[in-house]
Amino acid sequence: MGRKKRKTYSKEFKREAVKLILEKGYTISEASRSLGIEYSILRRWTVKVEQEGNDAFPGKGNLKPDDDELRRLKRQLDRVTEERDILKKALVYFAEEKK
Repeated sequence: MGRKKRKTYSKEFKREAVKLILEKGYTISEASRSLGIEYSILRRWTVKVEQEGNDAFPGKGNLKPDDDELRRLKRQLDRVTEERDILKKALVYFAEEKK
């Protein structure tokens, strides 16, 4: 009793499937039948493209540009905070040494 392997679709396939609905005038149910995709999956893809536009479907393990920028800024903030804390400790150390 093995688990069913989840089917994966390329970014291009998803975009072309959604293009059938948004540009060619197919209904979601017509497109899902002709492509052999579940209605709910195709509907989810359509909503995602409508909300995110070109940023939809970034790929496995990839982040949207906004999320990537946020992650980079958080790492930078952590590094700068650590540097500041080290400088504070050094200031206290050298101030005590002069006494």
